[in-house]
Amino acid sequence: MRPLAALAAAAWLAACAGPQAQSDWERQNLRSEAADEALPEPPAFPRPATLIEFAVSAVPNIRFYIDGATLGVEGGVVRYVLVARSAGGAENVSYEGLRCRTAEHRRYAVGRSDGTWAKASGSAWRPHAAWHKELQRDYFCPQTQPIRDAAEGVRALREGAHAFSRGLGKGAPLGM
Repeated sequence: MRPLAALAAAAWLAACAGPQAQSDWERQNLRSEAADEALPEPPAFPRPATLIEFAVSAVPNIRFYIDGATLGVEGGVVRYVLVARSAGGAENVSYEGLRCRTAEHRRYAVGRSDGTWAKASGSAWRPHAAWHKELQRDYFCPQTQPIRDAAEGVRALREGAHAFSRGLGKGAPLGM
C-alpha cells in the first residue's frame, strides 16, 4: 500500500474507533448546521448476508461494504451503513449520510463490537475521503444527482457502478 493511502486508511480506522476529541475552541466556536439537524436513528446492525462490497482503488488493503438493507434516500441525502475491514482483521461500522449536491458526508453513528450503536456527537458535514468520493461518483450520485431510491443504489453496487457512471472506467462487480 502506498504510504499516503496507508496513513489515510489508518486515520479513518482510528477515527471510527471512538468519539472524536474536540478542542475547547472547537466546542465553543464551531456550531455547524449539523447541530440544528435531528440525527436519524441508526438502523438495525448490519448482517453479513446484506453486505455488498465496493472497491476503493486508493485504499487497496481495506475492503469496503455497504449494507444494502440500510440504504435509503431522503431530502437529497443518501444514508447507509458502511463496513470497512482491514487486511489485519479490524472492522469499523458506521451509519452515514452522503449529500450529493455539496459532495460531503456525515457520520451519524459508529458501531460497537457488541452490535450496538454509539451516536456520533458533533458530527458535521465534511469533505469526502477516498471511499466517499467513489460512493458518490460511481454509485449514489450519478451526474451529481442522488439516486431515486434504495433499489437503484443496490443495483449500482451489485453491477459495479451506476449506469450513468460506467463511462468513468468502473469495471465488473466484486464478489464477497
